[in-house]
Amino acid sequence: MSPDLPHLPVSNSLPALSAALQEANRAILSAPPGAGKTTIVPLHLLDQPWRGDGRIILLEPRRLAARAAAARMASLLREPVGATVGYRMRLDNRVSAKTRIEVVTEGVFARMILEDPELSGITAVLFDEFHERSLDADFGLALALDAQSALRPDLRILVMSATLDIERIAAILDDAPVIISEGRSYPVEIRHRDRPGGERIEDTVTAAILDAHRHESGSILAFLPGQAEIRRVAERLAGRFDDSTLVAPLYGNLGQREQDAAIRPAPEGCRKIVLATSIAETSITIDGVRVVIDSGLQRLPVYEASTGITRLETVRASRASADQRAGRAGRTAPGIAIRLWHPGQTAALPAFTPPEILSADLSNLVLDMAHWGVLDRCGLSFIDPPPAPAWNEARALLRLLGALEPAGAITASGRRIRDLGLPVRLAAMVLSACQAGAGRQAAELAVLLTEQGLGGTGTDIEDRLRRFRQEGGERAKAARSLAERLATSAGAIKGPENPVPAGELLLYAYPDRIALRRGGRGRFVMANGRGAEIPETERLAGADMLVIADLTGRAAQGRVLAAAEVERSMIESVLPDAVQRGEECFFDAASRQVRARRVTRLGAIVLDETPLARPTGPDAAAALAEGVRQLGVSALPFSKAAGQLRQRIGFLHRTIGEPWPDVSDEALLDTLDDWFIPYQTSARGFDDIAPGTLFDGIVGLLPHGLQRELDRLAPTHFTAPTGQNHPIRYDGAEPILSIRVQELFGLKTHPAVGGGKLPLVLELTSPAHRPIQTTRDLPGFWAGSWKDVRADMRGRYPKHPWPDNPADAMPTSRAKPRGT
Repeated sequence: MSPDLPHLPVSNSLPALSAALQEANRAILSAPPGAGKTTIVPLHLLDQPWRGDGRIILLEPRRLAARAAAARMASLLREPVGATVGYRMRLDNRVSAKTRIEVVTEGVFARMILEDPELSGITAVLFDEFHERSLDADFGLALALDAQSALRPDLRILVMSATLDIERIAAILDDAPVIISEGRSYPVEIRHRDRPGGERIEDTVTAAILDAHRHESGSILAFLPGQAEIRRVAERLAGRFDDSTLVAPLYGNLGQREQDAAIRPAPEGCRKIVLATSIAETSITIDGVRVVIDSGLQRLPVYEASTGITRLETVRASRASADQRAGRAGRTAPGIAIRLWHPGQTAALPAFTPPEILSADLSNLVLDMAHWGVLDRCGLSFIDPPPAPAWNEARALLRLLGALEPAGAITASGRRIRDLGLPVRLAAMVLSACQAGAGRQAAELAVLLTEQGLGGTGTDIEDRLRRFRQEGGERAKAARSLAERLATSAGAIKGPENPVPAGELLLYAYPDRIALRRGGRGRFVMANGRGAEIPETERLAGADMLVIADLTGRAAQGRVLAAAEVERSMIESVLPDAVQRGEECFFDAASRQVRARRVTRLGAIVLDETPLARPTGPDAAAALAEGVRQLGVSALPFSKAAGQLRQRIGFLHRTIGEPWPDVSDEALLDTLDDWFIPYQTSARGFDDIAPGTLFDGIVGLLPHGLQRELDRLAPTHFTAPTGQNHPIRYDGAEPILSIRVQELFGLKTHPAVGGGKLPLVLELTSPAHRPIQTTRDLPGFWAGSWKDVRADMRGRYPKHPWPDNPADAMPTSRAKPRGT
């Protein structure tokens, strides 16, 4: 290693790392924060004989970390960024012909290897901070391993992290050698400050900051879940300090200048309070921090495959994240970490943050894998394979966009979508807009939606797009240049374009999120059936129709984050096949009737309707079945006989199983097409359902030949020795017969059903039908406890027989004749 490089804790592990990569092409380096792995390891590998003149690629999870790592390595070499060490990211490249260490964001590497599977001129790929387990990092590693196995056996792959699930990572890397590096950190005192119930996290964080500022020295780093909380804490701290204390936000949407200012050392004699998201957990060092205040929260994207919507969810940080955050206080001196939760809650935190692949939109991943030639979700070496539901939803969307063939292979249109490097919906929008002569406007809109914070954070995309076009910052200029390159790549027309509303462009990307105002100002229903809300004070709350690009929230009602106004004529022009007209039956829950209408609809949105005469027939029966799904099977008018039939069949299903069907409420809801709809073609509502048709429908569920078996195995009645029939109940776990004890006199065997194999539970009653004994062994009862029952009952019911030996007595349902 060059003598000019500083000696850091990871330096002691470099000989072992060199030997591992000399002998094998894969290795794992586990080194805690502050060990120096991000900067020292790549520089050390420059001198390895296997490198030749090839480049080393260092992957970082965020742009801020990539720039910081490149700048630090370049300063150690006393060179500018872009010489031996450079970086490459979506909106900013600093590389040259001299560059031998290229720091890239994880998404950039995925595109590099997809375009050049042999990774020409690259000798090593280093995955830094791999414990964050982003989708791009997981995919990039899977691609690198595949390329190494098939094309580049000489390629070195090194996975580095502060906290790793070593066994699982090593298994994917064929038990690659693991090098453990000790870190260098100062003692960190862990304190706890429990958040009062109901108190907002920004209030708790503000109070903790003010207290730490009064009683501790050094700069403060506070971790908050997101940008909104950071802004609110900054507002609460405004005016609380003099010029010797600086408050600096730090989150992903900030411009490069603001991010660099946040991590730059505080001026001499000043303290800094950095308000950060989890962006500051790893990869970067903020000099002078002695106090860390941890909210214990983080915001993660969660993709709902059923709606195609990714929402942000605030969750508890993992134990690994809490340890990483605390470690920030001990990088340069002894420090303090203040955790804003009860100490007993730490053990309940998840060990690691869940991998992004388990909760992400997989559309781009599926398309990229198809481009790579892999159609099976388990076809690459993923640590956690893509979940099947999200995978299948992604394939369905890509087929809808024409990007995949039915079997999953990529189409020519899919290659054009993939080449743009945008989310697939937005890429499809740009390509479609190019054909309509609005490609540049669509490209600007796509960049606006993928680079958060451009044009502000308002809900109205039209306003944000207008501000974005006027912004003068470096980030905005770089984004507009990117949009121009995207438009050119997509085939946009040369020269000026006719202005097109943002809503019209968004129709190409989000036809399932067209929304109609319904239920008052600010309340909308989308074409996918989900509800959405906008605050009543916003202009868009009064729009009749919107197309929604982004929203968050759970269940049926989401909060709109970005949308644009559209008109019906615009929708019918851009998406003529999306608007459907026809006649349909539907169930009206209020009247419990089937109605018919002539309707114009867009997905779940009804645009126009005209009532028609109430129908009958199969369509009406299907609509009535939907009513059963809404109201439940219990709303149907089952007769007593039908109810008993269900109990008997259900008993045999529980005790014998196949071929006896499940007739529980849940099972009947799942099989309405079999037992309900065929028998209700003349019904127009719940009042028209004849109980006999329900009975016939349940009987129809029995396989051929089982109806006679039903009477044999689960008879409706038991014929007592007196000749009288008594109903058998099958509503419990066991069949039950309630009968007066005198009617069983003379019976020497216990009554049973199920072909004599399943004994009845006998509820023996007195002549007044009051329970006196329950038994599953009638002969045993006669020989045993009958004596005590007889002694008790004789005095109460002297007019009825109570023989000494009931097994040999005559059965009766009457009292003793007078005079006996």
